[in-house]
Amino acid sequence: MMSRLAVAFFATGFAALLCQIVWQRMLGIFAGSDTVSAALVVGAFLAGLGLGSIIGARIADRLSPARALAGFALAEAGVGIFALLSKAFLYDWLATDMAGVVDAAPAIFALCFAGLVLPTTLMGASLPLLARAVATHSDSIAERIGTLYGLNTLGAGLGALLGGWILVGHLGFVGALWLAAGLEFFAAALSLTLLRGLAAAPPPAQAAATPDDGRYGGLPLWCVLVFLSGYVIVALEIVWVRLMGQVGQYHAYLFPTVLGIFLLADGAGMALAARMVRRMQDPRPAFFITQSAGFVLAAALLLGLWLALPYWPLAEVMSVDHNRMRGDPLLVTMLLTAIVVGPPSFVIGMTFPFVQRAVQRDLASVGARVGWVQLANIAGNAAGSILTGLVTFHLLGTAGTLTLLAGMSVLLLVFWLWKGGLAGRRVELGLAVACAAIALAVPGNAAFWTRLHAERTAQVAAWAEDRSGIAYFRDERPDDGRAEGPFFIQGFSQGRIPFLPIHQFLGAVGPLMHPNPREVLVIGVGSGGTPWAAGVRPDSRVRAIELVGPVLTALEEVGRRHPASPMAQMFADPRWRLEYGDGRRTLAKEDRRYDIIEADAILPESSHSGLLYSAEFLRQVRDRLAPGGLYVQWAPSQRAAETFASVFPHAMLLMPVAVLVGSNDPIPFDAQRLADAFADPVAAAHLRRGNPAFADWPVLFAGDALAWTPATPRAAPPLTDVFPRDEFYVNNPVTTTDVYARLAARSLRDQLLRQVTDRR
Repeated sequence: MMSRLAVAFFATGFAALLCQIVWQRMLGIFAGSDTVSAALVVGAFLAGLGLGSIIGARIADRLSPARALAGFALAEAGVGIFALLSKAFLYDWLATDMAGVVDAAPAIFALCFAGLVLPTTLMGASLPLLARAVATHSDSIAERIGTLYGLNTLGAGLGALLGGWILVGHLGFVGALWLAAGLEFFAAALSLTLLRGLAAAPPPAQAAATPDDGRYGGLPLWCVLVFLSGYVIVALEIVWVRLMGQVGQYHAYLFPTVLGIFLLADGAGMALAARMVRRMQDPRPAFFITQSAGFVLAAALLLGLWLALPYWPLAEVMSVDHNRMRGDPLLVTMLLTAIVVGPPSFVIGMTFPFVQRAVQRDLASVGARVGWVQLANIAGNAAGSILTGLVTFHLLGTAGTLTLLAGMSVLLLVFWLWKGGLAGRRVELGLAVACAAIALAVPGNAAFWTRLHAERTAQVAAWAEDRSGIAYFRDERPDDGRAEGPFFIQGFSQGRIPFLPIHQFLGAVGPLMHPNPREVLVIGVGSGGTPWAAGVRPDSRVRAIELVGPVLTALEEVGRRHPASPMAQMFADPRWRLEYGDGRRTLAKEDRRYDIIEADAILPESSHSGLLYSAEFLRQVRDRLAPGGLYVQWAPSQRAAETFASVFPHAMLLMPVAVLVGSNDPIPFDAQRLADAFADPVAAAHLRRGNPAFADWPVLFAGDALAWTPATPRAAPPLTDVFPRDEFYVNNPVTTTDVYARLAARSLRDQLLRQVTDRR
């Protein structure tokens, strides 16, 4: 029985992570991509799991083992059915039809919870039901539950890794959901093959049912301890994502890697500890030692990586100034993630069977105790996720959050030393001292991020961190009064000050082509070049929306240090309005129309960049253009250009700069007239303030431009919300725009020749 149930529960863990990855992405379109909205989605997911744990705890022990097994199978089949139907419900209705309609945080949470409550409740109830089915002897309860939950977690880890690296990139979101549904149905069917034998088996001997004597502490105490343990491990997971996102850059494969390694190591730790508990008399020392040792190991590895990054050999491969999304840097990032995340997750994962050994001493309440402990763990996970992501990162920063976790670990050990006594507790005392030492050794946030951004000057550069991310300007000439250096967002150099020509071109080309650009919207601020250049016409008003809040804080600090800079003017001049928010969500919830809409350049490989290159987003943009309005964006790939051309009736690809211009109306493009507009003294002076060293703007659009009209044949858009192929670039190699432009120009010429021939 255990072998088949192990396979079934492993499969459900794999399927659950596939579903979670896709559902959270779909709901992110509805709720928004900012950290507050992401926390609401995570909270709704965990709330459903918690509700399922409560329901499972209340009903599991009222069922016979056979009926509990049947309930488990029905629960997994229900998850599979929802997976098949979830695209229509979560994306087609909630993410598409309701996006922008609901804006208040409580309402967003309520709708996300309503969208996920059924499958997550079934997921949460599955472990108490399965525990009731396998509880045949009090001495083996903890071992069996620990083994099964460990295998379920291993399946979840494999689902995160294979799902994030292979399945979603090859199958798309819908294909991944169908695979998850198939695994859920398989698990349900495999479980039901045991139903007849379990129904015919004699009931567990009454002599084996030993009432809980509370010798290791009562259930409420262990629920509190499990809550704190769940808080610490998820808070560490969020710290890992932030740090490894800085080290290896935020791309679509980063979070599945961190989550997958965490779950695999966590499950392996459970599986090992499950084999130890039967011979264990008092599990309390093991719980406190593994919990605190896991944190000490996590902090030591994090600080060790922080210390090692500026030195050889990591400095040569993982330089913050280079793209680290491919080749050796990508492989090194994955290796470093395994080293930093795996060992502490393994050690902390061992705590779960120890807890089960402490609380499972009565066969009559197995399901209830599993359910309540699971609820406490889920509540701790939710608190760790929400409070770390929204509160401690915002108020204390990454370094401060790590110090806080060290303090919590010290308090846990002090509690145990007070309850268990000091005699023979050398290991616990040593760990308490180590946690206290870590709290004192963690550097301040400024020192922490300065080292990671390779700052070499004595002056601390302009930087900021909050719950939405990190921005850092590395001033390479602090002594001559001019701001000059790279501007980093989320660990990647998104631009420079003075501004790069591509960013200024993106901002200026739309207003200079449009006859009367009064209202301009820029999605993404970046290093400031695009919104600055968008104000090239004195009568334009520029509204710029940035998803990473510290970008605005850091740029404002640069402006304070350099009062004559463009940054200072953008924050002082009412023509510019720079605000923190989600640009896509803003377009969805507002009816305002713009003469020009522009998107700051973003790498298609960046995490969630697919939401700004998809056909659905481009249709939103098209609907927010005023008559004669223009939309401008970078064309980083063939798929981006083809998707753009499939949405806009009139479109142009300017080469060699690879910038797309789209409109509902004919585009007023004339190369000579545009060159004259860039040469206009007012425009030229404005752009020189952004970058005095560059003035040859015509060279950026000197190549043959590609043009699409309503008569041009279009193909289906290759980039959609539910299949952002460029974002999963390892699975879907990216064809660069210059190669595409040559092929597309030849194809368009052939189409025109065929049309002329057909007319003749």
